Amino acid sequence: MSPRLAFAVDAAYRGGRSTLAWFQAGAEVITKSDATPVTIADRNAERLIRELIAAKYPTDAILGEEEGGDTGALDRWVIDPIDGTKSFISGVPLYSTLLSYEVDGEPEVGVCYFPALDEMYYAEKGQGAFMNGRPIRVSTRESLQGGILCCGGSMFNAKNYPKVAPLLPRALATRTWCDAYGHAMVASGRADVMLDPIISHWDISAVSLITREAGGRFTDFAGGDKLSTSAVSSNGAIHEEILAALNS
Repeated sequence: MSPRLAFAVDAAYRGGRSTLAWFQAGAEVITKSDATPVTIADRNAERLIRELIAAKYPTDAILGEEEGGDTGALDRWVIDPIDGTKSFISGVPLYSTLLSYEVDGEPEVGVCYFPALDEMYYAEKGQGAFMNGRPIRVSTRESLQGGILCCGGSMFNAKNYPKVAPLLPRALATRTWCDAYGHAMVASGRADVMLDPIISHWDISAVSLITREAGGRFTDFAGGDKLSTSAVSSNGAIHEEILAALNS
């Protein structure tokens, strides 16, 4: 583990653990201008991680969900202090703290920590992916038939449901294990595909690297490899099957 990855794991852990002080404790919910919720736990965790980065890497650029930052920097840290704030405020433990470091616009280090589950996923480019210190790999399933399909909830709205509907009969089960949790399930081989139709850069920078380093594939709905505003993660073997259904 490189020094930068070791730092990222520690920073995500410390930021994530700080959220537990407000988890299932009735934290006040504020609605942001984009109609999404935020709490003191989100803002406190991002501030903590930013301070840790500033102390260790004082010249590094930072982009975060709550405090913004330099959207044009190609080398930068990317922070999502609570990915899954709706789960957090509902008392559901499937939320995470995400941290990545990008070089030339591509994630080189990625960390995804689930504080309420105490599960730590991390990867470094070319070095594989791990969960709580153990190597992880995607599934070996060659078809969605009999597999597990994860979806963000917005896959079932009027616009997106026609895209996912052809896939539903093929899967053994469809679960709305959304946000980073769905991608982590794919990376660890416990699900076969995750569909995320509406995302921001900080939602996927870390998990895209973790999925790819676990042997999977991560694209947008059109099949593009660059991080975009939609995301499909899969074990790779069934990726073209999924893209064909989404774009039929």
